[in-house]
Amino acid sequence: MNKGAGKTAVLFESDALTLDSGAALSPVTVGYETYGTLNADASNAVLICHALTGDQYVASNHPITGKPGWWERLVGPGKLIDTDRYYVICSNVLGSCLGTTGPWADNPATGKPWGVDFPVITVRDMVRVQAALISHLGVDSLMMIIGGSMGGMQVLEWLTTFPERLHSAVMLATAARHTAQNIAFHEVGRQAIMADPNWQDGRYYEHEAKPAKGLAVARMTAHITYLSEDALTAKFGRNLQEREAVTFGFDADFQVESYLRHQGSTFVDRFDANSYIYITRAMDYLDIAARHQGRLADAFKSAAHVRCCVISFTSDWLYPTVENKRIVHALNAAGVPVSFAEIESPFGHDAFLLDVPEMDHMLNGFVCAAARTRGLEDKDA
Repeated sequence: MNKGAGKTAVLFESDALTLDSGAALSPVTVGYETYGTLNADASNAVLICHALTGDQYVASNHPITGKPGWWERLVGPGKLIDTDRYYVICSNVLGSCLGTTGPWADNPATGKPWGVDFPVITVRDMVRVQAALISHLGVDSLMMIIGGSMGGMQVLEWLTTFPERLHSAVMLATAARHTAQNIAFHEVGRQAIMADPNWQDGRYYEHEAKPAKGLAVARMTAHITYLSEDALTAKFGRNLQEREAVTFGFDADFQVESYLRHQGSTFVDRFDANSYIYITRAMDYLDIAARHQGRLADAFKSAAHVRCCVISFTSDWLYPTVENKRIVHALNAAGVPVSFAEIESPFGHDAFLLDVPEMDHMLNGFVCAAARTRGLEDKDA
């Protein structure tokens, strides 16, 4: 497994990271990228949290695929999140596979890859590592934290676990818990991986063959949930793939079949199957209200000083508007100032990654307001 080609930090060397499961990890290596320069009083830091299969390369080329950063449209010099003004941090989450400790990494006790001996993690565990990283980088509090999908879940955990370190927060297309449907789709993906004979009970690192077919199917299944029926119909319909008629066989007759197969086959080159199992499990365990006797608002009672923004999309059926509104209502009940918008988009859940002018307009206003209230108008970043 490629272990990343960017910056790394080694954390929790003296004091182990205690996980929600009760297990302890020491040390923890974190792969991360930074863009821009931290100003003199460390007040211009922005933390961007990535989604399930994302990574730290938010605004720079991916070391494996060579593709541009996943949010390069919005992050960079002179862009909406302006790296000439802000110090942008993005780290690979705990359990992932691009430089951060996970099942692919060596277990210090054995010298061999952890595999499924790696302890089960939660989204809050990921956030504990992020908090340690920003301290390592000299940042006490963040001007802003922003994330979509699983990235938004990390933002929510920051609001509940480290609210004193936040000035403003943005959550896009996310939820404070996983529904039965969310868990069901993830379980299909995990079972696809585990059913691949090359998975070998998670101990495939010492073998040449990897569970590529199972991971590809997991990715194909998940990718369907990121889109909408309208988007699939508009892009593919029932169009045939480079043929005039169906073949009466099981080749990719339809363009949508070919598209999904491509998504699956390219994914296995950049992601680890065990990391996929662990991170989806972490998302499934997310239920912030459950830690507060079922009252989500109680989770945010220490975050009344944090300016928040929540955005949902009309065609997102994975984390629909109703789940995002649940967050908004809880923030309101806790006295947290929050802006909310449901944006019309045909792109489904992936809309937060795409060119959606209405989203950009709202984010731009929120970022400018956050900088102003942070006192950054006249400061050199």
